[in-house]
Amino acid sequence: MASPVSPKVRRMQRLSLLLLLITGAINYLDRQTLAIGNPEIRSELRLDVAQMGYLLSAFSLSYAFSQLPTGGLVDRVGPRTLLGVGLAIWSLAQGAAGFVNGYAQFLYARIVLGIGEAPQFPTGARVVSNWFNVRDRGLPTGIFNSASTLGPALAPPLLTWLMLGWGWRAMFIAMGVMGVLAAIIWYLIYRDPGDAGVSEADKAAIREGEPPRTEGVSFGQWLRLFRFRTTWGMVLGFFGTVYLIWLYLTWLPGYLEIERHMSIMKTGIYASVPYVFGFIGSIVGGAISDWLAARGHTPMMSRKIPIIGGLAGMALFTIPAAFTDSWQLALFFICLAVFCGNVSSATSWALVTAAAPPNYVASIGSIQNFGGYLGGTLAPALTGVIVYNTGSFVPALIVGAAIALCSALVYTFVVRRPISGADLEALT
Repeated sequence: MASPVSPKVRRMQRLSLLLLLITGAINYLDRQTLAIGNPEIRSELRLDVAQMGYLLSAFSLSYAFSQLPTGGLVDRVGPRTLLGVGLAIWSLAQGAAGFVNGYAQFLYARIVLGIGEAPQFPTGARVVSNWFNVRDRGLPTGIFNSASTLGPALAPPLLTWLMLGWGWRAMFIAMGVMGVLAAIIWYLIYRDPGDAGVSEADKAAIREGEPPRTEGVSFGQWLRLFRFRTTWGMVLGFFGTVYLIWLYLTWLPGYLEIERHMSIMKTGIYASVPYVFGFIGSIVGGAISDWLAARGHTPMMSRKIPIIGGLAGMALFTIPAAFTDSWQLALFFICLAVFCGNVSSATSWALVTAAAPPNYVASIGSIQNFGGYLGGTLAPALTGVIVYNTGSFVPALIVGAAIALCSALVYTFVVRRPISGADLEALT
């Protein structure tokens, strides 16, 4: 285990994780507004199911491609500035969506939302790398990643209440205002260790066991990451993780209403339940990773084991969810699938901190997330098309399960060793 740090560093670690958890929850609440407002928005703007699928995918496509430059920017300018700016941009786009009059305007708002949200999780990976020792990063990563389920868990009751009380447009505007306030708080409070008056002894304890840090990452250095099979394995592996998670994230309210014939109010209650399990899964995944590391597994292997197990479990629980006639059993299996998916997702972000040198953490994390959100882009659009043409969610869920199993195989056989500083320097 790493050397102990001072109480001051412990406080800063907790504060940093709290801020990441809050901003991450807002990040995912904003993603959920379109899913929660799905029936009302389709009715008012006269959109069909396929068009709604394209709107849901517009966010994830712009988010995916924004990942590519974002990681390098985080590694160059730092988490404080980039997340502060990104949070302000996505919140303004979210508020603007409350004023749209048609499909095209909504599409543009979702694209800008995706661009603004891009720094959130690469920033989280870099903050954990900056404040925690390499062998103690699994649980902190699980905590900040749990925002990806805390937000969706809060979304159905909170956003349904806003929408039923004041309309779907007010729901978007209220979330935009909340995000702007959070951006101000983040920028005023968060600091990296070098700017927070941390002692040299504490810095040494944080960096114990990792290679020496260097300044920023140039474009040429960033490009070198694509010459390693580990990078491509993380891209393809995370594709399947995010595909199935995003299928549930974007279509679960619609699935419960269309396939299981629930009312909007009932959906607002039950759609949040799987994300309680997901929140727990994210924390459990991070804790398992640190437990494996403490018992002698390498940082890479201690991350890979829960990733692979989580992907396999997510796929296997999705299959009975698709075929059961009972909505109660379907919801139970979806809860287990979301739990496993977030075990995998949390440890995928912990893998980022072990797969490359410290000054490349946000860069490789954003590249991995790019692959993930190609899956996130495909999932809602393909699901919408499948449901539109078959009248059922069953084929869409089976496709998602098959993709998740393929990603488990990729992590098993392609992601084998970390990228070292020496590997990168050898390419110069």
